[in-house]
Amino acid sequence: MGKKEKLLHKAKNSPSNFKFTELCLLAEKFGFKFRNQSGSHKIYKHEEYGKMMNFQPNKKDKSKAKQYQIEELIAFIEDNDLNS
Repeated sequence: MGKKEKLLHKAKNSPSNFKFTELCLLAEKFGFKFRNQSGSHKIYKHEEYGKMMNFQPNKKDKSKAKQYQIEELIAFIEDNDLNS
């Protein structure tokens, strides 16, 4: 299991312990490119699908990712069969 698969596995099975930096890395591993940042919001765009995603850290614990954003990224990966 490579790093990309390990990150995806952690995102699916332990989203409450998923770090914001891991969320950004996971997006990049699946084809998203960093576009720009506005405050704490990081904006990514998928090169092939044109999908834009906006990530920002959890308010209570800035090192953690927001769970709904993890779920949205996982859904995009699965809906577009990017994990094969």
